[in-house]
Amino acid sequence: MRPRIIWENPVTSPQSERRIARIIVEGHVQNVGYRVFVAREAGRLHLAGWVRNRADGSVETLIAGSAAVVDEFLALAARGPATARIDSYRVDEADAHALAEGGGESGFVAAPAA
Repeated sequence: MRPRIIWENPVTSPQSERRIARIIVEGHVQNVGYRVFVAREAGRLHLAGWVRNRADGSVETLIAGSAAVVDEFLALAARGPATARIDSYRVDEADAHALAEGGGESGFVAAPAA
């Protein structure tokens, strides 16, 4: 199944400033609009990446863009929508291979559940 594209053609920055981060959020984060919130904020900030539900009830996001804008996104994602309850929030650095895994190299997509 091909991921649903939320938006395409992100604004890119010089490669030296590019950051790719993987976020795992646990708590009451599925079926409460968390993925929609993440997709909306990623689009507003012109970031590339993907978001998906995981079988364990968590939500995984991979986000790429300039380091400063990714940092801004991370602060928003840590808060999430009012309908979510975030119990655990983990951020790890990732690479271009992980970005391609969910189909988010050229925009932001809702990837199939893992």
